[in-house]
Amino acid sequence: MRHIRKSRNRRGGALGAASVRTANVSVIIPVINERKKLPSVLREVKKIGAGKLEIIVVANGSTDGSKQIAESMGARVVSFEEPLGHDVGRGIGAGLASGEILLFLDGDMVIPARDLKRFVHAVHSGVDVALNRYLGPIRTRSTHPVVLAKHALNVALGRPDLRGTSMTTIPHAISRRALAEIGAAALAVPPKAHTMAVQKGLVVRPVHLVPVGRMNPRRKRPLTTHGTDTIGQLIIGDHLEAIRWLTETAGERGCHTDLMRNRNVVR
Repeated sequence: MRHIRKSRNRRGGALGAASVRTANVSVIIPVINERKKLPSVLREVKKIGAGKLEIIVVANGSTDGSKQIAESMGARVVSFEEPLGHDVGRGIGAGLASGEILLFLDGDMVIPARDLKRFVHAVHSGVDVALNRYLGPIRTRSTHPVVLAKHALNVALGRPDLRGTSMTTIPHAISRRALAEIGAAALAVPPKAHTMAVQKGLVVRPVHLVPVGRMNPRRKRPLTTHGTDTIGQLIIGDHLEAIRWLTETAGERGCHTDLMRNRNVVR
């Protein structure tokens, strides 16, 4: 598992309130100095109404009292002095979770409980990986490379119907079965976890739209001396790692046929 990572970013239907209440849910929230929004995040989580609700806060590199706030509000807190990034935090939290349903959030984004319940309900109803239907800005003159990478990966997986949905985007939820198939460590590289879920035949589905692009706090992204977006490059690198896993597992063409070609003739 990596030690330093980035700080990230249909079915739905009517909610069966009773079924949500009987679900055993673990909510994993990585936190890096989020004392201003964390209390509101936790209040919304507590409104989910699951019978056995476990809240795991992975405080990594926090120096603003976020850990103490989470503890005072009843969360189980795992603390690290150095910043690990949100993705590694999700993997750590998942490894400690006891729930049959795992819901992943970020500590800097307040999402209403009514939206969170949609992901819990989807997994309770048979979905293994319940994705946010958010696609990112696609109706632009120049589409961001990260958005293109998400679309390209889903096409490579033979799932163009997923479009730009991805486990890089919160909120999303997974089943205990998905955790067993993917492994907690793989969650540190979300595109790889996404790839593994699809390739292993898990039920992967976009279930509800939460417009996180408008909710995400505008932070100055670290740039290299040449003006390169380092976080964007890291996310694209994660997608390349996912493609590598796919080709090593399913062959150099992944899940695609070579049609009528006979390559041995030219060898």
